[in-house]
Amino acid sequence: MQLHLRRRLSAFVAVLLLVAALHAQPNPAWTRPFPAFRIAGNLYYVGSEDLASYLIVTPQGDILINSNLESSVPQIQKSVESLGFHFSDIKILLISHAHYDHCAGSAEVKKLTGAKYYVMDADVPVVESGGSADFHYAADKSMHFPPTPVDRVLHDSEAFSLGGTVLTAYLTAGHTKGTTTWVLDETEAGKTLHVVIVGSPNVNPGYKLVNNKTYPQIAADYEHGFRLLHGLPCDIFLGAHGGYFGLIEKYDRWKRGDRDAFVDPAGYKNYISEREQAFLIELRRQQTRSR
Repeated sequence: MQLHLRRRLSAFVAVLLLVAALHAQPNPAWTRPFPAFRIAGNLYYVGSEDLASYLIVTPQGDILINSNLESSVPQIQKSVESLGFHFSDIKILLISHAHYDHCAGSAEVKKLTGAKYYVMDADVPVVESGGSADFHYAADKSMHFPPTPVDRVLHDSEAFSLGGTVLTAYLTAGHTKGTTTWVLDETEAGKTLHVVIVGSPNVNPGYKLVNNKTYPQIAADYEHGFRLLHGLPCDIFLGAHGGYFGLIEKYDRWKRGDRDAFVDPAGYKNYISEREQAFLIELRRQQTRSR
């Protein structure tokens, strides 16, 4: 029971930090360096204390998930190189969703590495406009970022491979129109582990779930996303922010020798259920007020 309460508290705190960051100065944990480490198989963590970035290393080049802030790129490069890899070996760049805290560094990553940028179809206009096409933040220049050309447009449930690693992009929209949850399998100690990197199931402050003229299907998209997330098999639970999955606590266990610290199917289920309940409460509140 205490573990379950700690997980719920951790998820709640993560949302509060996100709210504060969106309405004030960026959360210091977004830029605070964090040790790079191997999670499982060929999957590595190369992000900050809260803005998650992942490196997937293959014989044919590497994949980076999330470029984060513009200022994050040198930190991500340092993390990659601290693991003994070359930043220039990144061939594919992916993102969780088209908000500046996950994709503002993409133009610089492309410039430094020549990586091809793969983005979910509904987020492409936002990425290529630098945020000015966002359904909620279009007029908020503090949420804008360098416009970045997309090299490959992805679609829901589309899979691709590089060097023997297969990734599948699942559309879990609502947070943005193209929020993407990434799924892949890793092998550790002869065991296949299902990895889920959650895009974001959060309802940001000010989001209109009812009568939203710029995103009429927003509530239906959230509902679809939660159904999909509930159905995904998950062993290793990760996400766009470290706070989603308890990065600091799990890394402390990992440092002490627990190589299964990030294997957390129960934590995944609890997180998705808690976020779904938060969505439903907000949806009902708005529906009541609109009557």
